[in-house]
Amino acid sequence: MVTRDELLAQIGEEEARLARLERQRDEARARLEVLRHQLAATPSPPATPHLPVITGTAAASTPAEKVSLFRQLFRGRGDVFPRLWVNARKGRRGYAPACFNEWVRGVCEKPRVKCSECPNQAFIPVDDQVILDHLQGRHVIGVYPLLEDETCWFLAADFDKASWRDDVAAFVETCRSVGVPVAVERSRSGNGAHIWFFFTAPMPASVARKMGCYLITETMARRHQLSMESYDRLFPNQDTMSRGGFGSLIALPLQYEPRKHGNTVFLDETFEPHPDQWAFLATVPRMEPARVEKIGHEATRRGQVIGVRLAEPVGEEDAAPWTRLPSGRTRRALITGPLPMGVRAVLAQRLFVEKAGLPSPLLNQIMRLAAFQNPEFYKRQSMRLSTATTPRVIACAEEFAQHMALPRGCRSDLEDLLGQHGVALVVEDERHEGNPVRLQFQGELTAVQEQAARALLQHDIGVFVAPPGIGKTVLGTYLVAKRGRSTLVLVHRRPLLDQWVAQLSILPWTRRVRPPGGPSSTGSSSAIRPSG
Repeated sequence: MVTRDELLAQIGEEEARLARLERQRDEARARLEVLRHQLAATPSPPATPHLPVITGTAAASTPAEKVSLFRQLFRGRGDVFPRLWVNARKGRRGYAPACFNEWVRGVCEKPRVKCSECPNQAFIPVDDQVILDHLQGRHVIGVYPLLEDETCWFLAADFDKASWRDDVAAFVETCRSVGVPVAVERSRSGNGAHIWFFFTAPMPASVARKMGCYLITETMARRHQLSMESYDRLFPNQDTMSRGGFGSLIALPLQYEPRKHGNTVFLDETFEPHPDQWAFLATVPRMEPARVEKIGHEATRRGQVIGVRLAEPVGEEDAAPWTRLPSGRTRRALITGPLPMGVRAVLAQRLFVEKAGLPSPLLNQIMRLAAFQNPEFYKRQSMRLSTATTPRVIACAEEFAQHMALPRGCRSDLEDLLGQHGVALVVEDERHEGNPVRLQFQGELTAVQEQAARALLQHDIGVFVAPPGIGKTVLGTYLVAKRGRSTLVLVHRRPLLDQWVAQLSILPWTRRVRPPGGPSSTGSSSAIRPSG
């Protein structure tokens, strides 16, 4: 019989062993972090897009086993599901909640009454027969992934641009480097793909989406061509359930008719369908919620969930403000590859930056100078309103064949960014100076207006923010006269345009100055020409 002292000795040995393993784990994590930073800063060599191979032998064989496996993976709301409808006469199609009362005279009042607001809801629940009918082609259905408690069993990313193969290959490579298992499905049209992440238990959608956003951000660090619209193509498409809604939907795979043409099926590393779809699905790994949460937490700590500057009101990153940099800006990865000594840019209606010689990671950082998180998205989400048509990120950069176009106000940020990498910015000014106009300002500025005018005249670009009643129109008129150039006044609402026209026409703030040797002309209204 083992004595107490022997047991204590064995316990001590095991505890010491655990301590050694924990130290080794921490060291491995530190090395892994360094390697991931190096990978993010290293341009990927051009290669044939490929996907990871997931092999397996166990597969569902009977219809009942296939339905069971399908329902385990593609779990969403069980009380309602969307079903595809097609109007052949009008050439339209879409999804609507499947309902026992659909088009019942005197009961269903579509489209006047939305399904989510209908007092006669009788939604059809998901059961084995519903799934079997989908697989055997009797109907096409989707799933509402966001559960009523705002959790989800899976996350999916949609790629549907012309470059979807390259986008998917780069995204999958990122997932592989982080250790995240995925399944790639070709879309119904055949011109896109869905990337699926499956979980062992339902988890908060906000956490799952945070991981998805981080993977997109990391992919863009190596492939700048990936659109920032990708942040809006995650399913679930929202962190919270809008009032009375069902959340976003995504079409389910393995649709009968498209499957005959190699679509809505899962692909191997060469973008060809797996020969046995059920054998593949039976072996797809599922992630533990703790692992997903850890990835999201680390991404938040590094400021890489979205990777663009925050706007007020901010999103979930603001829940932990101590994780943000003091400047509010995100950390930029240092690019170690070869860089040019200088970058040429043309300053015109925008700042056009030449792309020649710039690696994709640097182009991605340049694009992000002109992007910010949309405060309206977070405002609507906090109010539990639909964000279906509200982008999470507003991107103002535009890519051309040889140039990257930025708003002119990004010039100083671009100089700072390039300076951090030891690259000089050479700007060629091609702006149109406008036509000279000889004007004199006849009014009198207040002390605040004079202070603002002095500050603004020192720069050729800037923003003046002031509350109503401060006299911004008066100040603008003064600046026009001081600059002596033809001026275009742009406003976003008709009442503001009327205000400019009325005040400039009524009050004698400006008058034309007689050119040398020319006839005199006074008055300001003749110079005001509203456009549009």
